[in-house]
Amino acid sequence: MKLATIGVGNAGSKIVDRMLEFESRTDRNLCRHVHAINTARTDLAKPDYIPEDRRLLIGDTNQKAKGHGVGGDVEIGAEVAEGDIDEIRRTFDDVEIHKVDAILVVAGLGGGSGSGGGPVVIDALQEMYDEPVYALGVLPGEYEGGRPALNAARSLQSFVSKVDNFIGFDNDAWRAREQTIEEGYEQMNRELAARLVTLLAAGETDDSDVAENAMDSSDIIRTLDTGGVSSIGYAATPVDDTEEGLLDRWSSDQQQVNRDDGSQATKIKGLVRRAVNSRLTLPGEVSSADRALAVISGPPSEFSRKGIESARQWLEQEADTVEVLVGDDPREDSPRLSAAVLLSNVTEAPRIKEIQNQAVDAQEKIAEQEAVREDEINDLITDDNNDLDPVV
Repeated sequence: MKLATIGVGNAGSKIVDRMLEFESRTDRNLCRHVHAINTARTDLAKPDYIPEDRRLLIGDTNQKAKGHGVGGDVEIGAEVAEGDIDEIRRTFDDVEIHKVDAILVVAGLGGGSGSGGGPVVIDALQEMYDEPVYALGVLPGEYEGGRPALNAARSLQSFVSKVDNFIGFDNDAWRAREQTIEEGYEQMNRELAARLVTLLAAGETDDSDVAENAMDSSDIIRTLDTGGVSSIGYAATPVDDTEEGLLDRWSSDQQQVNRDDGSQATKIKGLVRRAVNSRLTLPGEVSSADRALAVISGPPSEFSRKGIESARQWLEQEADTVEVLVGDDPREDSPRLSAAVLLSNVTEAPRIKEIQNQAVDAQEKIAEQEAVREDEINDLITDDNNDLDPVV
């Protein structure tokens, strides 16, 4: 698959940067066009892999932002993006849209720039292009407080309704409690990048690599065509050729072929099972997905037609749907065999409900605080009036 990838806000830009890093390390070429859009000048200077001429600062002339961010305010984030929409559109003019299959907008939903500006950017892209527009949205963890949850609850529906598919990532499920918040974010961004790139880069291979069961961009687009909220599972294992014993090497060629085919088939099915049963990017009920797709990536010598078919049958049972595709993505020099599983339109994702409940609680607290503040102001006004001399 070939993508135009756009990071909006600090979290979105960091994730896109980690995607480019993973591409560089694994010799992939998924993100054909990359842009970072942010309201904070200092954050826009942080990426290591996004070219400087692909970074756009918005809101530097807005009196509420002034190039220093929007302070987590969704309304200001949207206002800034709408105010600079012409500049944003000019940035997209550089996209050679005939060379990409889809557009991916990446944003954190807990802050102001991503949750407020993201929908504005998506609207502009939908108006300009006919290609599918997907979103990757990061849900804030409960530890981040009520305000980010309120932002996420307000913006989530807007994201989901505007894009062709929304892929969720739940910070609450992924941050290790012994890590600092900054360490947690960095680790989560790398984990997410590995999953996204492994899944979406399928089909972009060298001519020398021949897939047993080729997976390409049309398969991914068809799986994401359900709309709604989707999740990704992932598992990987090192490719190790050192496990053969002396008796194995003395086996006949036919016996060796049979042994290899059986062990490889078991390994592939096991990887797909691990990917589904491990932490999903957005935890949810697997059987509530409308469609599923699995990409097996690694050296072609590790692939097994029998294993892929067995994995597909198992995934059909787990997802309770016949809309399942499993294919391979050959990477000749890869030291790892991996499986990325896409669960499309997962309708039972508890964290989304939790975010909504947390947002309601936060809204009530904010209302209470505003009511107390208003009472205090009224008391001050009353006291001031009592100090005035009576009119004679």
